[in-house]
Amino acid sequence: MSTQTSSYTVKLTDGPLEGKTISAQLSDAGSPTPTVDVPSGTSGKVYRYARTTGQEYDDSGAPSAVDYRFLEAVFTSSESS
Repeated sequence: MSTQTSSYTVKLTDGPLEGKTISAQLSDAGSPTPTVDVPSGTSGKVYRYARTTGQEYDDSGAPSAVDYRFLEAVFTSSESS
């Protein structure tokens, strides 16, 4: 019986959420996503983080924890004209 990991720990290494961790889903190919968007708690604002080279692996060789650095704050508007 084979167990596949479908999620991994995102380690936020700098920026407004420095030191926090969240869980994210691996891609269909089994790799970490290039970026993650983290809601800020403020409506219409997310923090975007980009993957770095820091990675930890589980016993099966799948990524279990990956470092991400702050890239930008993204503001979205739900208003329509």
